[in-house]
Amino acid sequence: MSHKMLLRIQGDLSGQAQTPINPERVIKGQPLERVNNQFTNAKNNFFCGVWESSEGQWNLNYTEDEFCYMIEGQAIITDEQGCSETVNAGDAFVIPAGFTGTWQTIGHAKKFYSIYEEA
Repeated sequence: MSHKMLLRIQGDLSGQAQTPINPERVIKGQPLERVNNQFTNAKNNFFCGVWESSEGQWNLNYTEDEFCYMIEGQAIITDEQGCSETVNAGDAFVIPAGFTGTWQTIGHAKKFYSIYEEA
């Protein structure tokens, strides 16, 4: 019987190309993102990795639950009622499925993420 060891999620994005946030979602700026998804489960509904973006603001419409840990930078998350939360390096938070609003990266932001999507 094989024993699986821990999978350590690395903050490394070297080799990952910057791609634009979908222009249909962008409100302000021309934000670019890089993603290094480092784990996908067998059911293809749980994902972990590291993500970063440049400055900008865009719309969010979550069908998934996402746990985030900010590694670098700052972002402002605003719900559809206009309530805002600022998240900074060192902050951990969850964006629940059903959330709609905006994400605004101030300067540069980088986070670890863990996403679960109902099948």
